[in-house]
Amino acid sequence: MISKYDEVKQRLPELVELERITKATQVPCHTRIIQQVECGDYRLPIYAIDLGDMREGKPSLILVGGIHGIERIGAQVVIAQLKVWLERLKWERSLQQGLAEINITLIPIVNPVGMMLNRRGNGNKVDLMRNSPIESEDGSLLVSGQRFSKWLPWFRGSKQQLEPESLALQEEIAAITRRSPFTLSIDCHSGFGMHDRIWFPYAYRRRPMKDIAPIIALKLLWESSYPNHQYIFEPQSNHYMTHGDLWDYFYKKFGRNGNTFLPLTLEMGSWNWVRKRPLQMLRLEGLFNPLVPHRKRRALRRHLPLMDFLRHATHSYKNWLPTGLQVEKLQQMAHSLWYRNDLG
Repeated sequence: MISKYDEVKQRLPELVELERITKATQVPCHTRIIQQVECGDYRLPIYAIDLGDMREGKPSLILVGGIHGIERIGAQVVIAQLKVWLERLKWERSLQQGLAEINITLIPIVNPVGMMLNRRGNGNKVDLMRNSPIESEDGSLLVSGQRFSKWLPWFRGSKQQLEPESLALQEEIAAITRRSPFTLSIDCHSGFGMHDRIWFPYAYRRRPMKDIAPIIALKLLWESSYPNHQYIFEPQSNHYMTHGDLWDYFYKKFGRNGNTFLPLTLEMGSWNWVRKRPLQMLRLEGLFNPLVPHRKRRALRRHLPLMDFLRHATHSYKNWLPTGLQVEKLQQMAHSLWYRNDLG
């Protein structure tokens, strides 16, 4: 008879690995359970791991993964980054000193039930990235989100209440943005196109967000620091618009409280994995994850420079965040790059 632990180990190895890493480390870090969600006989935890002392007034970086349960590589990338930072904290003085001036929170598995069941939605079959009350200006496609039936994909859930996973993430974002003068987040996904993309709000409209000047300043900083990078940096609405995007919702809710909040999404180009190994299409998880071991290892190390860049950008935000006339110039640049057909 298989034990509960063995079943979780088999079906949700990412959770077991995360618990092993955080329990084994000798580096100071704070592991918290921010929510527990039911999956049959199990109550699965959603963990948040804090690096730094979480003091008020310090800038914050947030790494998120596992919002879509089928996109396991997103959680794996965040866990791999946590492992790297914990190892480097044993000996790297600059990282140790940096954590005196920056807070980092990692939430690697937001949707453990979805990952346990190997599906996109949570235990209620809700697509958490369609779960917020925001309505798209052009959300006529099924992929934009629907409330017809939980048996159809991209189900949004109730209008009146966020799902427990979404609420837990909301509470974390609220607390962090309230105490931090500058917050940068990145949410790791897969499944769109041949290229890795860095997306930013909005998903519900094609007009720019209020903080488009800091976004393009960050883009320019990234491209000058890593000129040979492989990412396409753009608003999500360049490709399609959706109802209920959580990061649109969090940005509108917490990005206007006087502190800067810049949410990003890493969309790993999973079509490239399928192109190299078409047999992956015979398995649902093969459409969203690298199944060949060496390609998985490549994906886990591929994004380490980006995560380190975001850490440095958060730490040094005062050195590049635009002010005064810079804001207007960068807004004009953003319009010329992404919003030429927008009059608003």
